[in-house]
Order: sequence, then structure tokens, then C-alpha cells
Amino acid sequence: GSQCTISEIRVSAKGNQLLYNETGKAMIKKDLTLLAKEDVFHLIGKEWMLITSGTINRFNTMTASWGGIGWLWNKPVAYIFVRPERYTYEFIESGSRITLSFLGEQHRAILNLCGSKSGRDIDKVKETGLIPHETERGAVAFEQSRITLDCRTLFRAPMQECHFLDKEIHKRWYNDKPGGSLHMMYVLEIEDVYGL
Repeated sequence: GSQCTISEIRVSAKGNQLLYNETGKAMIKKDLTLLAKEDVFHLIGKEWMLITSGTINRFNTMTASWGGIGWLWNKPVAYIFVRPERYTYEFIESGSRITLSFLGEQHRAILNLCGSKSGRDIDKVKETGLIPHETERGAVAFEQSRITLDCRTLFRAPMQECHFLDKEIHKRWYNDKPGGSLHMMYVLEIEDVYGL
């Protein structure tokens, strides 16, 4: 991954923490209610998201369109699903911080590339023009993101064929071909929300 650091952290007059990256664009720490204004079905299923894990010096990101946002264990949570063969999986398994970044429709080309190419083979930051920066908790976010959820992993569990009550779902989405393995499910606590 590329190296880009926050050059300045300030608090606005309204008490919002502002993260300024090297280009001077600010992402403002928002209240969780920002998500209440979003159609999360559209946000995840149609707009898609980048799942990113690692440190500002070494990270990977991937596109996902399956997941959810909700309330569990008296905490705001997101849940994501990542196949073990994905390069991002290695980063998730070796750390506890994950960001979910929603870039908006204008960045569809970035999402397409990050969902179809592996970070093992290409530098996604270089290829897409993504501008990474570090959140105050040490996670990786992107300047292009209109909403970023900075999360901590609470729970992980592998999917198992025997747990599918609807066998057609397993038959349709999982197989022994490359990219067909069962997902690892993660429940993430949403600790910070950033928006433009």
C-alpha cells in the first residue's frame, strides 16, 4: 500500500474532529445517526463498499456488496462476509481494525477494480488513484469515501454447509471452484463514523 498520513487533526467549532489529509480535504467525525439517513440496503447492495484492513504502511482493500448494519450486544455493528482466498482476509485475520468505506456511484470504476483484481498482483492504490489516510484509531480510510465506518472486530465464525437451511443458497453461491469457498463472517463494532 501507499504511504499517506494525516498532516493535521483539528476540532471544529461544533466539536467535530476533522481529519485533514495531505490534500487538505477534511473528513468529519459524525454521529452514528448519519447512518439512519441512509438506505442501508442500497448503500451495501447497490452502492457497494470497500472493506479495508491493515496499517497505513501495509493494507489491502476489497469490494463487497454483502453485509449489513444493525444493533447487537447493545452496540452498533456491521457484519461482513469475506472468503478465505481473498488477500484482504489475511489482513483481517492478523488485526482487529477494519474500515468500511462507501465511495458513491461516481467511483464505480474504483469499486469494480478492487472487486476484480487481487492486491497480491497489483497495487490497488496506484491503479485506482485511491488516496489513503490513517484514522485516529490507526485504521485506513480513503479520501474518496463519502462515509467511512471505523470498526473493531468483535466476533468471527466460518460458514459451514451443514448450517444452511436453504440448500439452494449453498448450491448457488458455493462450490469447489476458485472463488467459491464458504465465507468467514465477522461482526464489527462501529466505533467511529466519518463523512464529508
